[in-house]
Amino acid sequence: MSRVARSLLGGFAVTVGSTLTAASAFAQDAGPAIDTGDTAWMMISTAIVLMMTIPGLALFYAGMVRKKNILATMMQSFAICGLISIVWMVVGYSLAFGEGGAYVGDLSRLFLAGLVDSWDAPFTLGSGDAGVAFTIPESVFVMFQMTFAIITAALITGAVADRMRFSALVAFVTLWSILIYSPIAHWVWHPNGFLFGWGALDFAGGTVVHINAGIAGLVASYVLGKRVGYGSESMVPFNLGLAVIGASLLWVGWFGFNAGSAGAAGARAGMAMLVTQLAAAAAALAWMAAEWMVKGKPSVLGAISGAVAGLVAITPASGFVIPSGALIIGIVAGVLCFWSAAYLKHLIGADDSLDVFGVHGVGGIIGALLTGLLSYGALTASDAAPEGFPGLFYGGGAGQFVIQIEAVAITLLYSGIGTFILLKIIDVVIGLRVAEDQEREGLDVTLHGEQLG
Repeated sequence: MSRVARSLLGGFAVTVGSTLTAASAFAQDAGPAIDTGDTAWMMISTAIVLMMTIPGLALFYAGMVRKKNILATMMQSFAICGLISIVWMVVGYSLAFGEGGAYVGDLSRLFLAGLVDSWDAPFTLGSGDAGVAFTIPESVFVMFQMTFAIITAALITGAVADRMRFSALVAFVTLWSILIYSPIAHWVWHPNGFLFGWGALDFAGGTVVHINAGIAGLVASYVLGKRVGYGSESMVPFNLGLAVIGASLLWVGWFGFNAGSAGAAGARAGMAMLVTQLAAAAAALAWMAAEWMVKGKPSVLGAISGAVAGLVAITPASGFVIPSGALIIGIVAGVLCFWSAAYLKHLIGADDSLDVFGVHGVGGIIGALLTGLLSYGALTASDAAPEGFPGLFYGGGAGQFVIQIEAVAITLLYSGIGTFILLKIIDVVIGLRVAEDQEREGLDVTLHGEQLG
């Protein structure tokens, strides 16, 4: 087992690969008792992460599409919330956090088998020396991770806005969550996962959530093709006010996303919360500044996009960096994600409708790589590794940076190729795209029989 993995396993919890305290818990036959403070914090975090999808992401995306597609866009996030909840209960959790092996969990937890047998006791993820003890009930862990699976699938819809059949979307996100999301979550966040064993750092979802959804969205935008009228008709957002409200809910909910990933109400959660705020603020300002210089005016859409880019980029690093590192991550993400959204997608010929890859894909890559440079050793120290695993800028050498590159590349390849195969199969069986006349009339009416007043 790698030095980094040993340090991770020497911690309190591995909700998202975080390291906390109480390494001695693993030397005991019985796990620690349930901590009501930790449990309360995790329940609150779970609720506000769910709020990120409904209503946060639903409003954010709906505010950026044309009027004729607002209800259909909101419906996608709402329906995915219900759909992935059941998928997670039936099989997703088992594949992600069942024992399994290095590449996927087993089927021992289908329909959450075994959960009620120890519903009021703490649990251990993994077994033997690799087991990681928690001080929260497994039911809370299941629910917390469910909210991550929900928002990851929902993020993809922004790349295919205005043109994907609802039936095809339902089929795609179901299969994608089972075959793409759950295995990657197992690789990174389960002690048996091979990326975990390599020592890849992803505190709250840089690879599992953002790079994964970002590359899936980019591939989907290519497979579906460009929107009717793209490049020749106005496609300006109908109601940026909705988008601002949605982005604001995302910003607040992200504290549950990142600080909740500490798995406990402790010092690591506090630091994760602080660096999350700083990165979001820095990225919003950096995007605005870049846009101001290039286009002459700072836009509302740019400000909220910049904030989200900063939140995305700090996600993998939030449990591992100090405020100065968060500031660097935010500035870099704000500038590079602006460039990606404004220019990169045109250079590569993609109609990524709401810049899912430009913000989540690129932002996730930035955050994952900078974690390898800016990780602060003292935050991650344990009995197993007193020095922690400092990044290159803190004397840790290039090893961690190389591991981060490998994790990013593997996620991009697996998710990208897997997404392409799934979409092609669904296109043959169901058909992916609505008819041109339906697209012109709008998905609200043609797919759901409703429209805004």
